[in-house]
Amino acid sequence: RLTSVIDYFTIKADGKRITNDAQLANVMATLKGTDPTDDRVLIISGHLDSRASDVMDATIDAPGANDDGSGVAAMMELARIMSKREFPFTLIFVAVVGEEQGLYGARHLAEKAKNEKWNVIAMINNDMIGNSLSSGTLLRDNKQVRVFSETIPYLETEAEAKLRKATNRDNDSPSRQLARYIKTVTHQYVEQLEINLVYRNDRFLRGGDHTPFSQNGFTAIRFCEMNENYDHQHQTVRKENNIQYGDLPEFIDYEYMTKVTCSNLATFSNLALSPKAPINVGIEIKELTNSSTLVWSKPEGKPVYGYTILIRETAASHWEKAIFVKDTKAEIPYSKDNFFFAVQAVDELGHSSLPVFPVPIR
Repeated sequence: RLTSVIDYFTIKADGKRITNDAQLANVMATLKGTDPTDDRVLIISGHLDSRASDVMDATIDAPGANDDGSGVAAMMELARIMSKREFPFTLIFVAVVGEEQGLYGARHLAEKAKNEKWNVIAMINNDMIGNSLSSGTLLRDNKQVRVFSETIPYLETEAEAKLRKATNRDNDSPSRQLARYIKTVTHQYVEQLEINLVYRNDRFLRGGDHTPFSQNGFTAIRFCEMNENYDHQHQTVRKENNIQYGDLPEFIDYEYMTKVTCSNLATFSNLALSPKAPINVGIEIKELTNSSTLVWSKPEGKPVYGYTILIRETAASHWEKAIFVKDTKAEIPYSKDNFFFAVQAVDELGHSSLPVFPVPIR
């Protein structure tokens, strides 16, 4: 059921990094879901282009082993493994082009998904996941990986902004919920790897292919190594003062890259097997109590075995407690004034949907 396509498109000269009109192409494989009534889509990406010191040099060798051979290799490995299995909805594995010139391939795909009304529930971008040694500080860490997620959605409406301010959910955007999901699943499945939740869409002076998806209203995050080595990023291959520059394969920490790929696999496969998220999730604010009552509606599609109520203190970055219930209403002994909550649907094997933050119900 795995099909592939080279998705060609044309970019007009912009007088900056695109000097002439150019034909570009994303390389994309699609694993069609087994349930024709389930229109959900998951996307995982890396970018296939690389660069040296001069971004306009189109002829010099630019190996791009880490940026972003590592992300493409992880994506291809997931395609290899997951194409042997069956999942209810569609999975897309893509190597996008033109990242270094301005995120062109990702923007083309994100706009296509928006125009064609794809129901993309999550987009995961892997960009530089193979290096564990920082330049300058010489820190080495192969036990943490950063996951970047936006705070306030790019396309937040006036009504959504009003609700966000009323509930103080500034730290609970859909992308932030996806990031926490990754942290939870990685903790369950992957040894010696912690997810470092970075409350930024991306780093200073840099951009990633998840950003055009966020800008088009989709839930998207970026995996990126904990410590970056600028001697091996965007550098012409050379040796100066006995220092080797360039993004070469010998600088990849393959054990680290394997663990990050396993985190991707755990996340992507659990989401791909999950039921749809609960709908109409709300929290009652009808009276003053030291308990909280949450209500929601059962989603359509894949059978739901039960629901998990996630709980954390308002100052906590990640979920601290989980309560499993079978019904679609629950009163729990935690004050709505002191805690944040979310609800996710769970199937009989424990695959969980993305969490849904409740809205107030009077």
